[in-house]
Amino acid sequence: MITVSVKWQKELYRAVEIDTTQPPYVFKCQLFDLTGVPPERQKIMVKGGLLKDDADWSTLGVKEGQKLMMMGTADEIVKAPEKGTVFMEDLPEDEQVVALGHSAGLFNLGNTCYMNSTVQCLHSVPELKSALIKYSHSGRSNDVDQTSHMLTIATRDLFNELDKSAKPVAPMQFWMVLRKRFPQFGQLHNNYFMQQDAEECWTQLLYTLSQSLRSPGSSENPDTVKDLFGVELVSRVHCQESGEESSETESVYALKCHISHEVNHLHEGLKHGLKSELEKNSPSLGRSAIYLKESRINGLPRYLTIQFVRFFWKRESNQKAKILRKVDYPLELDVYDLCSDELKKKLEAPRQKLRDEEGKKLGLKTTEKSSGSSDNDVKLSEAEGSSSNGSGETSKATTDEGVSSKETRVTGVYELVSVLTHKGRSADSGHYVAWVKQESGKWIEYDDDNPIPQREEDITKLSGGGDWHMAYICMYKARDVPM
Repeated sequence: MITVSVKWQKELYRAVEIDTTQPPYVFKCQLFDLTGVPPERQKIMVKGGLLKDDADWSTLGVKEGQKLMMMGTADEIVKAPEKGTVFMEDLPEDEQVVALGHSAGLFNLGNTCYMNSTVQCLHSVPELKSALIKYSHSGRSNDVDQTSHMLTIATRDLFNELDKSAKPVAPMQFWMVLRKRFPQFGQLHNNYFMQQDAEECWTQLLYTLSQSLRSPGSSENPDTVKDLFGVELVSRVHCQESGEESSETESVYALKCHISHEVNHLHEGLKHGLKSELEKNSPSLGRSAIYLKESRINGLPRYLTIQFVRFFWKRESNQKAKILRKVDYPLELDVYDLCSDELKKKLEAPRQKLRDEEGKKLGLKTTEKSSGSSDNDVKLSEAEGSSSNGSGETSKATTDEGVSSKETRVTGVYELVSVLTHKGRSADSGHYVAWVKQESGKWIEYDDDNPIPQREEDITKLSGGGDWHMAYICMYKARDVPM
């Protein structure tokens, strides 16, 4: 790490740090934060000419305390005229954000699309943003390590910056803390940061937030992340050879969609993902035996995350290879038939109320019939979602009896709100992109720093079958009803 000063127009920026382990593009992103001059417009004089994005610092001879000259024009918001039509570019930046209808993009700091796409998907969850806003610098509890605390603060600040900026954001602080907390994301190859698996980034970030946002002293909301994303599973573990049988319960943050030659649709893959074989010691046989584990959903979250298991380790090439098979997924997903009998009973009343609301929209009479598991459950037409207080308890199907009339209950029906896609043949290469549904109902493709409006009908076409972008992680939001 060396420190330089940078002269730009009439300004002199002192003590600007250069991390020589990172490419010059990262340094240019720092200058963008200071000056407002986009990296592509910056002309920085160094030994041998202009500083290139991918140059090697060791060959440039930049020394401690050296003064660098930079030329380039900053992006400036044109001042609004005193009279006349007010165009969007004339508005203050916070008003521009509102006018745009979507949040800002994120600069790629060197193979960081996996991180950018993860951040954009999680940033779309308003309840998570609310929980982060309440998290303070001094809010660290004794069981949360310092780097996890720093990563939570960095996530909060980055989410806030995305909401307030109309221009792309350089997530420098977040990236540095992420690498400090999880060193695997700082792997280098030929002095460049390597591409990483977006699912690993998603999982590690959620795990960190689940630790930081847990409030041991609060009975109202002890675990925000678990309430928002946690799926409760109950499993039957059976050994056919010995006849032994047991039950297990666990909480996961995502369901797996396993992909095989038999799987053509997300629902089929989820059923496969809830069954597995495991080898463990059998007390009655006195040796290892094969057990079949069959799981059912026993508690539903506000946001249901699904990972398409597209990558597997290929020994021949010593890397994660990709399954390109097309697997269709819906804009609206009903998981009723994947639930336990206990949960199905709890879902009957909310599902009936959802049907009644839809029937009223169509001018039909309401029915007293209970939910059940009829084929009609799989496809429920569009209905207005009810509001939630964001605590998670009201959106849990496992909520205790005696709830207030203002609480909402999940129905087992979910609507798609974000998709994280991958383009390429390996998880550790290629390109990741986030596709996020806005509050207005419009979809935005976040290709790093470039937000692109998309049509809803094109979102379900990201189902695979070739080398184009295909769904890797889908996030669905519960359609709940007031009870």
